[in-house]
Amino acid sequence: MNRSLIIAILLCTPFFNFAQEDDQKKDYGRLSGGLESLMQYYVDDPKTGDFLEEDNFRSNNYLRLNYDYKNFFAHVQVESYEPNAILNFYPKYVETDIGTFALGYRSKMFEVTLGHFYEQFGSGLILRSWEDRQLGINNSIRGANVKFRPADAIEFTALYGRQRDGFEVSDGSIYGFNMEADVASMLKFESTGLDFGFSYVGRDEDLDIDHPDFDSLTDAFSFRLGLTEGNFYSSLEYIIKRDDLYVELDNFIENRYFDGNAFLFNFGYAKSGLGIDATFRRMENMAFFSQRDQSANVFNQNFINFIPGLTKQHDYGVTNIYVYQAQPRLTFNPLFKSGEIGGQIDIFYNIKKGSLLGGKYGTKLAFNYANWSGLSGGNDQVSRTYEDPSIFGFGERYFEEMSLDIKKKWTPKWSSIFSVVNTYYNASFVEDRRGEINATALVGEVTRKLGKGRSARVEVSHLFSDDELSERAKNWAGGTLEYNFNSRISVFANDLWNYGNPDEDRQVHYYTVGGSFTKGATRIMGTYGRQRGGLVCVGGVCRFVPENTGFSLSVSTSF
Repeated sequence: MNRSLIIAILLCTPFFNFAQEDDQKKDYGRLSGGLESLMQYYVDDPKTGDFLEEDNFRSNNYLRLNYDYKNFFAHVQVESYEPNAILNFYPKYVETDIGTFALGYRSKMFEVTLGHFYEQFGSGLILRSWEDRQLGINNSIRGANVKFRPADAIEFTALYGRQRDGFEVSDGSIYGFNMEADVASMLKFESTGLDFGFSYVGRDEDLDIDHPDFDSLTDAFSFRLGLTEGNFYSSLEYIIKRDDLYVELDNFIENRYFDGNAFLFNFGYAKSGLGIDATFRRMENMAFFSQRDQSANVFNQNFINFIPGLTKQHDYGVTNIYVYQAQPRLTFNPLFKSGEIGGQIDIFYNIKKGSLLGGKYGTKLAFNYANWSGLSGGNDQVSRTYEDPSIFGFGERYFEEMSLDIKKKWTPKWSSIFSVVNTYYNASFVEDRRGEINATALVGEVTRKLGKGRSARVEVSHLFSDDELSERAKNWAGGTLEYNFNSRISVFANDLWNYGNPDEDRQVHYYTVGGSFTKGATRIMGTYGRQRGGLVCVGGVCRFVPENTGFSLSVSTSF
């Protein structure tokens, strides 16, 4: 597979489209797809350091083609990382090759996919395969996926395959079965919603271990129940993971086997002007990999299940300096951790128009509180054993955060957002570095509509921090200027300044300037600036990015 094939596919694409348009009476099927390219050129910078890696210019490129003909479908995704992938992507993403491919058949009752596919059982706590190009994640399963729907209210899924690992597949095989039943429809409930789900996932990976207790197969089971009544909704999921071999820093610890479990409860209430959503989750030894020796990797590869950090997803630079990552793993070294327990609650409230606080256009409030801790219970690091923690016992505090957003429209042209975020961050357990940090962020944002699609936005922010032991030490200030000429063209400039760092050499302005152009399904964006080192998170899943400076160009289109 090489670049000439990609060029050939691109050249042929218009002819496929022309053939469809040329004869509307004949059904040739439908071809669709998309192209996405992210290019970066890294430069030396006296503040962020010289670029010491190979290839200052790097790019990630994705070409996906989908073809549908009646009940049949096919897809192929070609990926190119030339001359190298952008910084800190999984090392197995190299050169150019076919990333995913599939053929399938779909009807109201049956759906069969052969090749690569994405699947999720329940919330994903037992299984989720998905793609996020920004995070460098594509853990699709290559094999067979079969769905059977004997009635509208019930669906069965069976799958087998191996998870994608770069352009290869993992050593472990995955077996899965899922059942979803809309019980309320079966029993013809009028106002009550009731659904039930059951899943089984098995990972079979044979290792060169000659021990009577070793079993290549690890089983996991999920039981789910959902209930809605009027304005209330709730869901409950319980997962059992049977004994799995303990892996520490890529080393198999023979004759050390631990089971795991997870409990997820969600409850909410929604009506006009008010919304409440609360989530509680407890996990013990729930990291589940298709290849066991990947348990210590930092690239989010070979995860069978989906375990995001359940905290508020913030939009501003200063509020994303201390972000929480879920802690599902059992580890004895360097610190003992057996999982996590905690949750979050969101409250949304709209103050009515015409009231004293609502004003002419009303006011929107959003409050979030999140609290996460380790599980209670002692351990013996020498023998690699630990006491079974109590079900609802809270151990070492990992993370706590409270935030309030106030969104206000003042006139048809003026609107504003004010946010305050207070965070406790235990870096020792979240990042395996010393330090317990308390931080408070204040953010103010004003938007002015100028007519004919034009608008201007200004954001100012500040972070008060007592962090003294990292490159992120002490206080930060930030700001953004954005101008939209119309719905197609916009430019921006932002800065994040670590002015409070006691090391003057680390008082860095992490600035970025850029702009974007959008027309139809095509978007082009270019930037130049500095990237702060740390975690980049999407939907509660994070990727570490080192400090760097350079130019970026992204292009995406679909057809």
